[in-house]
Amino acid sequence: MHVFELTRALVDIESITDNEAAVAAYLHAHLSALAANSGGRVEMMRVEAARSNVLAYWGQPAVTLSTHMDTVPPFFPSREDAEFIWGRGSCDAKGIIAAMIGAAEKLLAEGVTNFALLFVVGEERNSAGAAVAARSPRGSRFLVNGEPTSNKLALASKGALRFELVARGRMAHSAYPELGESAIEALLDALEKIRRVPLPRDPLLGPCTMNIGVIAGGRAPNVIADQASAEILIRLVGDPALLRESFAAALCLPAVVGMPVANDRLELKEILCIPTMRFAAVDGLPTIVVPFTTDIPMFGRTWGEPLLIGPGDVHVAHTSEERIAKKELLDAVAIYSDMVKRLQSRGAV
Repeated sequence: MHVFELTRALVDIESITDNEAAVAAYLHAHLSALAANSGGRVEMMRVEAARSNVLAYWGQPAVTLSTHMDTVPPFFPSREDAEFIWGRGSCDAKGIIAAMIGAAEKLLAEGVTNFALLFVVGEERNSAGAAVAARSPRGSRFLVNGEPTSNKLALASKGALRFELVARGRMAHSAYPELGESAIEALLDALEKIRRVPLPRDPLLGPCTMNIGVIAGGRAPNVIADQASAEILIRLVGDPALLRESFAAALCLPAVVGMPVANDRLELKEILCIPTMRFAAVDGLPTIVVPFTTDIPMFGRTWGEPLLIGPGDVHVAHTSEERIAKKELLDAVAIYSDMVKRLQSRGAV
């Protein structure tokens, strides 16, 4: 299949996180047909019930091309015009899957083997697929991870620190607020204190940023709220320890030894921490620094020295305007195939 045709076929299979089974089955069948004609092998790497990574390899992999199969909601199908392919996952990351498969076909046509393709589940939530793959390495010396970087090689990526802030109160009739304690008011006060915490800056990665992404709570308009919560995501540029301590201090919570920390009204629970990453450069490739996180920290170095590059503009990922430029897809096929050959010829970046 042409890379454009394959991109659209993948986009048209809904695969919001936790629902990747259909796209994994499609890729397993597609790659099995390719492997049958070229001496490769294809495996389903089970993650949990009805969820599996897909691994294809030829010979003993020295380089692995990898990205994720899952998407964020909501699903919407593909369409195309002269310049772009549109649809959920077109740039994050089903166009990248298609480009990597196109690169594999190009390499095999040139007689090149000793590489792998690894497509994983769960990147958009908790990197569950990468965590499972990290426990089953295959000797690869380099992992080329695909995320939308406009075909520029990332020199660094921000980390992520996610908290849940929970406030507790006491219910009462809203006509008698003095008989209750509002968890919502406690939550709002706590969030305002957190917003005043200074965030660090890194010379390469830029500023640390924070997003209060979800707020929930209360029972009814005429009931004093006894519970409320907020989910907070910080894009890290360095060591998270200072932020943990600063947030706890701002909320007058105990000194942070481990999470969660709490008093009788508030609880701060750490949900996820992904470290910042710095990557090596490759001669001849333009570079970029990206503020998002990837599967790479979960892989560690179990699949080799990590590199990060892919077609697509991250600014349209996760939006209703998600699309990928056809030219970037074609360029990515050449970039990935060239990287495999160049990395195979060396022992380290």
